[in-house]
Amino acid sequence: MRNRYGEAYISIADDVVFLARHRPEHSVPPHKINYKANIQALRDLGVSKAISIYAVGSITKKLAPSRIGLIKDFIDFTYGRDNTFSDSDAVVHTPMVNPFDPGLCAAFARAAFNDRCTISFDNVYITTNGPRLETAAEIEAYRRMGADVVGMTLATEAELMVEAGIRNAAVAFSINWAAGLDREGVSFLEEETIRKITQRVMKYAEEALG
Repeated sequence: MRNRYGEAYISIADDVVFLARHRPEHSVPPHKINYKANIQALRDLGVSKAISIYAVGSITKKLAPSRIGLIKDFIDFTYGRDNTFSDSDAVVHTPMVNPFDPGLCAAFARAAFNDRCTISFDNVYITTNGPRLETAAEIEAYRRMGADVVGMTLATEAELMVEAGIRNAAVAFSINWAAGLDREGVSFLEEETIRKITQRVMKYAEEALG
């Protein structure tokens, strides 16, 4: 689906819009994603609410590997990204006090609870630029800043969705301990385990949006 910002990879099933942020086959790294084209595509389709799903690395035990959690806030350490629709000379200061919609977060939590899945709440996601992973010293610094998980995509998407007026809930599931927290270096969950967690998260997301 093309708009004035570029191409977005969208599929629609049963009135649910699926956005492949990394394109099919996970072929685009985080720092090269066309975030504005993606969010504009949702706008053009009339999407008013969304649940964004993120695979992350764990910094604290609050959201340890294999767990699912809701994000309450984020820290943005990205750079060089086109992260605003405010392209004119007019100065626009978009509030980010509450970037995620409480109602959607509650709906996702209910769906998980009904499936007897315990999730983690009030997590802080620190967004790094990528595509490289973080150093152990960086992860320790992020922990001291109050981050629970680390990833490379949330902040840019969340900022644009707030500007676009799209209600958004951010859901994360951890697939590894971040650098310096695993004796084996950085090791990830097995692909089959990740697939099963992803299926559960998608199920809860669809129920919450319904």
